[in-house]
Order: sequence, then C-alpha cells, then structure tokens
Amino acid sequence: MTAAQTWCRRKNIPITRTRKNFFINLRLFTSSRAPALPPIISAALSVFVALMSMSIADGQSPESIENTTSPAPSATPPAPSDAPLDGREGRELLLRNFRPRSQLRVPSHPRTHAAFPVVDVHTHFYYKLRGNSQAIDDFVKLMDRNQIAVCVSLDGKLGSQLDAHIKELWTDYRDRFVIYANIDWQGDGAADDPASWDCHRRGFAERTSEKLRDAVSKGVSGLKLFKRFGLGYKNPDGSLIKIDDPRWDPIWQTCGELGIPVIIHTADPAAFFDPIDETNERWEELSRHPNWSFHGDEFPSRDSLLADRNRVIARHPKTQFIGAHMANNAEDLASVAEWLDTYPNLWVEPASRINELGRQPYTSRDFMIRYADRILFGTDGPWPEARLRYYWRFFETRDENFPYSEKVPPPQGMWTIDGIDLPDDVLKKIYHENAAKLIPGVAERLAAFRRDPPATYPRPPATSKRKVSQ
Repeated sequence: MTAAQTWCRRKNIPITRTRKNFFINLRLFTSSRAPALPPIISAALSVFVALMSMSIADGQSPESIENTTSPAPSATPPAPSDAPLDGREGRELLLRNFRPRSQLRVPSHPRTHAAFPVVDVHTHFYYKLRGNSQAIDDFVKLMDRNQIAVCVSLDGKLGSQLDAHIKELWTDYRDRFVIYANIDWQGDGAADDPASWDCHRRGFAERTSEKLRDAVSKGVSGLKLFKRFGLGYKNPDGSLIKIDDPRWDPIWQTCGELGIPVIIHTADPAAFFDPIDETNERWEELSRHPNWSFHGDEFPSRDSLLADRNRVIARHPKTQFIGAHMANNAEDLASVAEWLDTYPNLWVEPASRINELGRQPYTSRDFMIRYADRILFGTDGPWPEARLRYYWRFFETRDENFPYSEKVPPPQGMWTIDGIDLPDDVLKKIYHENAAKLIPGVAERLAAFRRDPPATYPRPPATSKRKVSQ
C-alpha cells in the first residue's frame, strides 16, 4: 500500500476505482475536515482538489482516467503483436494485409477449357517466354487442354529480333502461333537522347514501311503499338511524341495496303490517371507499382490520348485497328460503343479487362451481344492455367462472386466478378470467327486445328445445348 493510500485510510477517505470519484470523496473530506487542518495545508488541499475537479469536469469521462489503485487483472490479456488480429482489441489492419473471405454461397460452375476453339489475339511470348523452349512446349500443352487453337504473339519486333522470334515459335509450332511486328522508334540512337532516335530522322516512316513489307513477306500478320507510344517516346525537345502526329501516317497507310491490322494500346485504366490517394479504387495496385501512375502535368490527359488515337483511326478508314484492352475504356462501355458506331474499322478485345467487365455483367453482356461482330478474344498472356479458366467461366457461365485472377491479392482491383453467359453464336464469333476474318494466317491455322485436334482436347458434345442470341 502506498503512503497516499495509507493516509487516506487513516483519514477515512474512501479509495475508489476512478480518480473522479476519489477527488469527489477528497473534496467532501476537505469541506468537512478543513477546520481541523492547519490553514496552509487546508488551503493548498482545497486548491488542488478544485483544479483536479475542473479537469475532470472539462470533458474527461470516468472511463478515460486510470485507477488510483493497482489495476485489476484483465479478463483477456493483451494479444502479442503476431497473434491473429481481433478488431475488438482496437488494433488497426493495414490494407495490404486485408484478405476477406466471402461468406456468400452461390452455385459454382468452373470451366476446365473453352466451349469452342479459341484464337487469343493478345499474348506476349517474346517478353515472357523468350529463350525458354521448355516453357513454350508446356504452354502449347496448356493450349491443347484449353482448346486454344492459335495464339497471336504481339512482340515480334523487326529485323534480326523478328527472325529469332519466328525461328523460336515456328520451328515446332508454326500452326499454333501468329506473329506481329513492332516499330523500332529508337534505332541505333541512345536511349537517353531522343534527338538521336531513328524516328526523328528524315524518311523514318518510309523506312519503317519497307521493313513492314519485308516482315509480311516472312509471314508476319500485324503490327502492335505499345502504350509508350503517347506516354513514353519523346521528341528532341523532351515533349512526348503524339499519337496523331502526321509524320507516322505513311506507316498506318502501309498497314492498310498490306491488309494487316494494327493493335494499339493507348493510355491505361482511368484510375491510373487519378491521384494515388484514399479515393483511388486501384490504390493497392498502384502502391505496389507507382510507375504505373500517369497522374500529373508531365503526362497528357487520358481523354486527350484516346482522342488522338481516334483521330488516327478516322484518318485511315482502309486500315483495321484493334483497340487493345477494350480500347482501354472498359470502365465506360457506352463510350466504346460510340466509338464502334463511329469508326467501322475499329475492333476491340478484352485482354486483362475481365476484372472491369465482370463487375458490370449486365452491361457487358448486352455490349458483347450487340457488337459480337467487332469483338475479338484476348488474355494478355501467356498466363497460368488457373487464370485462363476464369476467362472461360466469365464468358460462359452465370456464376457470381468469383475471382478474376489466381493471385492474392487480386492484381487489378479488390473485387470479384460475375459471369455473362454468352450465347453460342456470340461465343464463336468472339472466340475465333472474327479473328479468322480479320488476321491473316489465322483461318488456315484454325482449320488445321479442327482437322487434327490434339489428343488431349476434350471434345464437346455433338449438339450444343447452349442458347443462341436473338
């Protein structure tokens, strides 16, 4: 027992659990016993009690004031920092550690393969599997299991790099891969000196056009433009190269003359152009990849980039353009619909965008049915088989509340998706028919796949029971 407690007991002052009640008791004692105390002690004690009483009355609740006696044993001892988090303990959870488990129970119809043969028009075998022949062999087996007839490798480059990519994919699997070329903007210039880049030398567009003609003579089927076109490549003065710069018009015209489509990645998701703050729905993703953010005065606005692209499409009606990633506006399908109505030479594909499409299933389904003749199939792969199966599930079922990726946390937004259960005729157009019409070399490869399907391919029933769109 402390000296203060001993003194209180000797003077018959009750020792209570809270300081508030203690000072109330002390004040009562002071008022009743003050005449018996020495004047100096009585005055000092009165001032002390008054001040402490004012402090307590000024907003502090009894629960916020610690006990004057030794604390009673807690019913639940404090949890160690590495113990499972219990929100009742008042501890906070970092967003990056939030892993909620859904308690929703709904019917589930996972897919192990596509319902019909598939042409994946958006893959990156040069960047992801270059130099790994075993990984390519394994992925072709995965294609067999999933009924993927053809993959379009978008990053074939030009010149010697193109030759190497052709050899790597076509030596054993020419019937399974289509290859696109890419523009070499830098050439032999220095990476950190845009003024030295080939694209700023006289005759660049004409030289590139000739390289494309040579590539097509080798079997190349299209041209891919990456998002750095508009967001990374620079002029000699340091400004960004504009997509609709007329200097590049001969290239797009040549593609139209050669009959090869141009797939163009312009801008990025809308959230990537917003501040990385508490209102950004992709905050968790951008916190892991801050270099994916294009917010700030050093970048053009997202709307201006998309408008620049659309002007190029309008200027070259004889060239077919594929807007990668749902024309990079999957968050606003009404705008994409307007573009498809305006530009008859525009196509779209859903690579890495089922995360957006699947959280608006009614709108997505209506859009896919209405524009079934203008939509291709793409994934942004090669991906693990688990992710591909989410694509089949999204397009072919009415399942609800399922992941769009095998990754934890999900890589493109902290949400789940719903399936859109497309009719058979729409699925066939998106999965392979449109690609066979648009992309040189696809129809022949698709026919070969159908003539001699892989032994591991699980054949569908003779008569499909799936509905047909009206």
